[in-house]
Amino acid sequence: MTKKNILVIAPHCDDEILGCGGTMSKHIQAGHDVYVAIVTNGHLGAPELFTKEGTDKVRAEAVAAHKILGVRETFFLDFPAPKLDSIPAYQLSIRLASIVGDKKIDTMYIPHRGDIHKDHRITYEAALVAGRPINNSPVKQILAYETLSETEWAPPFGDDAFIPTIFENIEGHLEKKLEAFRCFSTQIKEFPHPRSLKTIEILSNLRGATVGLHNVEAFMLIREIRS
Repeated sequence: MTKKNILVIAPHCDDEILGCGGTMSKHIQAGHDVYVAIVTNGHLGAPELFTKEGTDKVRAEAVAAHKILGVRETFFLDFPAPKLDSIPAYQLSIRLASIVGDKKIDTMYIPHRGDIHKDHRITYEAALVAGRPINNSPVKQILAYETLSETEWAPPFGDDAFIPTIFENIEGHLEKKLEAFRCFSTQIKEFPHPRSLKTIEILSNLRGATVGLHNVEAFMLIREIRS
């Protein structure tokens, strides 16, 4: 088995667990190194909406969730939320590219371009720049994940639709994903809110039923370079 170096890029704390927590668990159990980059800081971006205490708490929740999964390292990048559109895009691309280079990342999981939240769309574009196949980039595969309460609320137009092309069987890893998401006491909601434990399981079942499996996380393949 060739060991992988995987980077999951999340605009905000908990997006990574919602989008690919089960797949992260599966990769880690298989012996791969998984890194997470949390792009934004709510208090720095909108202190009138997000207190420093609240931001610190959700970051601590993310670290706890990552510990449950076995994440190798978590990076907090401190770009302003919810207003990534207020900074030059190249700044985020350069920061992500530095992680890609330092950790020799070969696989990237990134938010979907059509998500309703602008921070997600900007993160998607910056991640593509960071993972460009130039200058001996180590990145061989880029996949976009879906984020409950962001992806499904996007406008119903073709360019923004999440159309899954990769189905990752997370049977045996859904419980680990749910355990990790339980760390987010500040984010978890009651059903039928999308960010509820029940909805996470329902989406996993739905994606699984699409391909004859019980529990699946779905992705859109952006690029794959095969040797």
